[in-house]
Amino acid sequence: MGENTFTVSRSATIGAPPTTVYELLSNFHNWPKWSPWEELDPNMERNFSGAEAGEGAEYSWSGNKKAGKGRMRIIEAITPSKVRIALTFVKPFKSENTTSFTITRKGDNSEVTWTMVGAKSIFSRVMVLFGGMDKMIGKDFEKGLAKLKREAERL
Repeated sequence: MGENTFTVSRSATIGAPPTTVYELLSNFHNWPKWSPWEELDPNMERNFSGAEAGEGAEYSWSGNKKAGKGRMRIIEAITPSKVRIALTFVKPFKSENTTSFTITRKGDNSEVTWTMVGAKSIFSRVMVLFGGMDKMIGKDFEKGLAKLKREAERL
């Protein structure tokens, strides 16, 4: 990636087959079970549209200042190894990013890598003062992967 983009990536090993993990990721109706941002606003408005799951599925949200407002659309879904999402934030700042989940079988486990790539904005440049986008979003990715692990291993 160039100097005008940022990348945040985290990985985790999950004791569940790739198909189980894929189903939690490729269906936005499952995201409240594991997404680190779902708990930011208990009164958050959610709207699901498009396909039920996989490519073409859409999810939008509007919440308090912490949750913000935005939408996600699955732009690529390859069972059971990849989910790629176009992510648009409207509030608290405007940005467009691409998020992807890559799932690889490792014996009886799944290795999941969550990556976000986006253009550096004024917001992301200011975040450098607070440790950068990696430090800020990386913590959320780690929390989300831990919750995804718990949920997938419970199924």
